[in-house]
Amino acid sequence: MLKTLKPRRFSHLGRLQFSSVPEISEQFDSLHTGEKKKFSFIISKVSEILSNPRMQWKTSRELESLSSKLRPRHVAKLVEIHENTEVALQFFYWVSKRHFYKHDMSCYVSMLNRLVFDKKFAPADHVRILMIKSCRNEEEMKWVIEYLSELSRKGLGFSLYSFNTLLIQLGKFDLVEAAKSAYQEIMSNGMEPSLLTFNTMINILCKKGRVQEAMLIMSHIYQRDLSPDVFTYTSLILGHCRNKDLDAAFMVFDRMVQDGIDPNAATYTTLINGLCTEERVDEALGMLEEMIEKGIEPTVYTYTVPVSSLCAVGREKEAVDLVVSMRKRGCEPNVQTYTALISGLSQSGHLEVAIGLYHNMIRKGLLPTIITFNVLINELCGARKVGNAFRIFRWMEAHGYVPNTITCNILIHGLCLIGNIERAMVLLTEMLKVGPAPTVITYNTLINGYLQRGFLNNAARLLDLMKNNGCKPDEWTYAELVSGFCKRGKLDSASALFQEMIKHGLSPNQVNYTALIDGLSKEGKVDDALALLKRMEESGCSPGIETYNAIINGLSKQNRLLEAERLCNKIAESGLLPNVITYSTLIDGLCRNGGTQLAFKIFHDMQRRNCTPNLYTYSSLIYGLCLEGQADKAEILLREMEKKGLAPDYVTYTSLIDGFVALGRLDHALSLLRQMVDKGCEPNYRTFGVLLKGLQQECQLISGEVAIQHETVYSSTACKKDVSFELLCTLLDRMSEIGCEPNAGTYCTLVLGLSREGKTAEADQLIKHMREKGFSPTSAVNCSLIVSYCKNLKMDAAMEIFDSLILQGFRPPLSIYQSLICALCRKSRLKEVEVLFENMLGKQWNGDEIVWTILIDGLLKERESELCMKLLHVMESKSCTISFQTYVILARELSKLDG
Repeated sequence: MLKTLKPRRFSHLGRLQFSSVPEISEQFDSLHTGEKKKFSFIISKVSEILSNPRMQWKTSRELESLSSKLRPRHVAKLVEIHENTEVALQFFYWVSKRHFYKHDMSCYVSMLNRLVFDKKFAPADHVRILMIKSCRNEEEMKWVIEYLSELSRKGLGFSLYSFNTLLIQLGKFDLVEAAKSAYQEIMSNGMEPSLLTFNTMINILCKKGRVQEAMLIMSHIYQRDLSPDVFTYTSLILGHCRNKDLDAAFMVFDRMVQDGIDPNAATYTTLINGLCTEERVDEALGMLEEMIEKGIEPTVYTYTVPVSSLCAVGREKEAVDLVVSMRKRGCEPNVQTYTALISGLSQSGHLEVAIGLYHNMIRKGLLPTIITFNVLINELCGARKVGNAFRIFRWMEAHGYVPNTITCNILIHGLCLIGNIERAMVLLTEMLKVGPAPTVITYNTLINGYLQRGFLNNAARLLDLMKNNGCKPDEWTYAELVSGFCKRGKLDSASALFQEMIKHGLSPNQVNYTALIDGLSKEGKVDDALALLKRMEESGCSPGIETYNAIINGLSKQNRLLEAERLCNKIAESGLLPNVITYSTLIDGLCRNGGTQLAFKIFHDMQRRNCTPNLYTYSSLIYGLCLEGQADKAEILLREMEKKGLAPDYVTYTSLIDGFVALGRLDHALSLLRQMVDKGCEPNYRTFGVLLKGLQQECQLISGEVAIQHETVYSSTACKKDVSFELLCTLLDRMSEIGCEPNAGTYCTLVLGLSREGKTAEADQLIKHMREKGFSPTSAVNCSLIVSYCKNLKMDAAMEIFDSLILQGFRPPLSIYQSLICALCRKSRLKEVEVLFENMLGKQWNGDEIVWTILIDGLLKERESELCMKLLHVMESKSCTISFQTYVILARELSKLDG
C-alpha cells in the first residue's frame, strides 16, 4: 500500500520521484542473488531489443517470448532507463495490452515523471487518465490525487477530460469532499465545464442524499445555457429517494416529463427501488408495469430490488413469478437477483430450493459475490447445517474469494449455535493470524458461546483477550457476561462486571440492568433487585416489561404476591402492558405456593384482556393441579391446551405423569408416556426418573415394606433414589408392553443421566443391554461415560472409550482431554499424560483455549504446577500460538499457588 505522500527529487535522475514508490534500485537490492540475475537478464535483453534500430521490436518474437516474464518492476525500470522517451511510451502502451500483465502505480509514476520532465504534456495527460482509471481502492485514489497535484505544479495542467475522469473515479469511491475540491478547481481556473462535469458532481452528491448542494450545481447548468438531461433528473430523484422523500422524488419526475425529457430505465429503476425501500412494493410493481407499457425495457437492476422486497415480505411465489416474467422478456437474472431469491427462499423455509438456485447460478457461469456466499452460509448456519456452510466457505477460499468479517462472524455464530465453541475459537485464531480482523461482534458471539456451555472462566478470559487485542467491549458484551454469570448463580462476578462496565464509561442500558435484576431475582435477592430497579429509574433508564417480569418472578417464588400485584399496577401506570410472561410468572408463583385457585382467576383475567396463554402458562397450572392431587383436572387442561394448538413439551407431560404416579396410578402415567412419544415429544431423564419412582412405589406396595410418601418431579428425592439395573429393565419392559418400544434415544437418555449421577456400574450394564438390542451409544453418551469414569478414576475404561472414539474419527472436546489428563495425573500415569497431550496438539485447536482449559482449569486446579509448566513448554516447542494475555493469566494463577 502506498503511504508516504510527500514527493522528493533525485538529482541523478533529474525527474520527480516519490518515496512511497520504492526506487527500482531499492527493489533490486531487496532481491536475492538468483532473482537479481534474472531481473538483470530481462532488463538487459528487453533494452537491447528496444534499442536495436534495425528491428521492429513490436513484432519481435524474442520480445513476445520475454513478455510473459515481464512484471511491473521490470516495466518501471525499462521506462526509466530507456534513452528514447517515445519508444519508452510505446513500450508502456504495448505491454499494457498483454492479457497476463497489468501496470501498477510504480509504472505510471516512472512514465509520468519522464514525460513531464521532457515536457511532453499531451501524452502525459493520457497516461494520467489511465492512472486515474486504474485506482483500485480509496487509499490508492487518495495517493494518486496528491501525486497528480504535485505534477500539476510541475507544468502538467489538467484537461477537462482528465478532470471529468477524476470526478467519475472519485464518485466511484464516494470521496465527496475530494470531488468538491476538484469541481471548485475546474470552476475557478477558467475551464469551461461540460454537462458531464455537472452531472457527475450532482450524482456524487445525490448518492449521499445531499440534494440541496446538488441543486446548487444544477443552477450552474442553467447559468451556462446548458439544459439538464435524463441523467441530471435521475440523479436528483436518487437523492430524494436516499433521503426517503418519495414525494419530492415524484415531483422531480413530473417536472422532468413536463420539460420534455423522457425517463429511461434508470429513472424508473431508481423510483422503483425507492418505493421498495419504503415497503411500497405494490406501487413499485405498478411502476414496473407502467415503464413496460411505455416501451421502456426494464433492466436486470430494475427487477432485482422488487424480487428482494417480495421475498422480504413473504411473497416468494410472486418473486419467482417476476423472475420468470423477466426471463421471458429476454432479461437474464444476474448474481444480485439470484442472491435476493436465495435469501428470500431460505428465510421462508425453502432452503433446499435456495441451494438448488445457488448451484444453478454456478452452472450458468455466474460468479457469486461475497454477499451471495454470506446469505447462503447464514441460512445454512441458522438451520444448523454448519458442515455444509463450511464446505461453501472452503470452496470460496479455494476459488480466490477472500471471506470478510461478516462471513467469519456468521460461521462462528453457527458453530456456537451447535455447541462447537472449540472450532469457533480455531476460526478466531485464523482471523487473528491472516484476517479479517475480529470485531466486537466476533468476540460477543464467542463469549456467548462459552456462557451457553457454562464455561464462565473462559468467557471472562476472552473479555481480557478482547481488550488486549484492541477491541473495546460494548454494552452487549457486558450484558451477555452479566446475564451468563447470573444464570450460573455467580452474582458477585456479575455485579463486578456491571461495575466494570460503568468504570469504562459505558452507560448501562435496559438490557444490562435487566440482566442483573433477573439474576438477583432468580437467586432470591429480590430486595437487591428492587434497589437496582430504583437506581435504574433514577439514572434515567426506563425499565421494560422484561425488567418488571424478572422481579415479579422473584416475588412470586417467595410468595410475596401482594408486592407482585403492586408491581403489576405500577406497570400499568408506566404505560406498559403486562404481557403473557407477566401473567404466567404470577400464575407459576401461585401454583408453586398452593395458590392454584387464585392462579386460575388470573388465568381467566389474562384471557379477558386478550392476552393469549402460552405453553408456560398451561404447564404452570398443570403443575399446580398435580401438586394438589388433581391430576384428572390437569389432564383435562392438557386437552384444552392441545385444542388451542399448543403442543405440550416434556415439562408439561412430566408434571402430569408425576401427578398420576403420586396418586398411585402408574398404568395411566405409562399411557401418558405413550401419548408423549407418539406426539414426537422425547422424554428426558427426569421423566424416566418419575416413572422409576412409580415402579419403586409399586414394588413397595406389593412387598408392604414402606409407606408411600407424596413426591413431585421437581423434588430432588426422585433423582437421588438408588436406581438398580433391575428396575431400569422393568421400566424398559413396561414401555414395550404399552407399545412404546425403547429406542436408541431412550437408552442414551438413561445412560447420560446415570453417568451424570456417577452411576457408572448401572450405566455400563445398560450400555451392554443397549448393544444387545442392536443400538450403539452416541458420542455424547461416550463422552459422558469418559467423564464419569475419570471422576471414579477408572482410567482403563475411560481410555478404552476414548481410543474407540478417536478411531471412529470423532474429535472429543477439550473438556474430555481435561478430564482424562487430570485423572491420569491423579493416578500418577504421567507418561500417558504427555503422550495424550502431544497427540491433542497434533489436531487443530486454539492455543489460548488449550492453556485455559487444560493447564489452568485442569492441572493448576489439581495443584500440578510442575506438570503444567512442562506441558506449556511442549506447546511452545510445537509452535502453538499463545497470546501475551494468556501468559499473564497463567502467571497470575501460578502465583496464587506459590502464595
